[in-house]
Amino acid sequence: MINQKLTFNDDYIAFSSNWGIEHVMMDWEDNLMKEHAKIACYNKGDILEFGFGMGISATYIQSHNPKSHTIIEIHPQVIERAKLWALDKPSVKIIEGDWFKCLDQLSKYDGIFFDTYGDNNHKEFGQIAESLTKPGAHVTWWNAISKPENVYGFKDVTYTKYNVDPPENSYFNDKGYFLPLKVYL
Repeated sequence: MINQKLTFNDDYIAFSSNWGIEHVMMDWEDNLMKEHAKIACYNKGDILEFGFGMGISATYIQSHNPKSHTIIEIHPQVIERAKLWALDKPSVKIIEGDWFKCLDQLSKYDGIFFDTYGDNNHKEFGQIAESLTKPGAHVTWWNAISKPENVYGFKDVTYTKYNVDPPENSYFNDKGYFLPLKVYL
């Protein structure tokens, strides 16, 4: 996905592929991003966000006035948009590159939101998350599976179900979204 030329519209990010239009993110996710941000910012403090996308979750995270807000983004076009968005936000640090190769630039966080697209290393997140958390950290992630299935192998995950009605897209077309929460004790 990193080599794909993205199209940015007011209501989505997409790219063209052999299968047609592939959506990366859409504005129908707004309320879900608000809830993910609320979870990640539960403790205020230092927040880590994997993936900037349309900046929806990042904007909600900023509304919680975190001590620091680190965003890792890999796609060059999205990085440029994230940098512009962050210009007036002194608590924001943008790390450019593959999150899996940037772990040495990270610290410990009070909250984490993981939402990557086309990520070859996404399954490693479950193994890495604990090493990035402070005690009591709240961790959440985009759940592309429309049931409470723990694809990252976390123990003691809880889910809150949200009814959604997304327009037809290439990544999520169910009527129920199960928002995950993992708390590190």
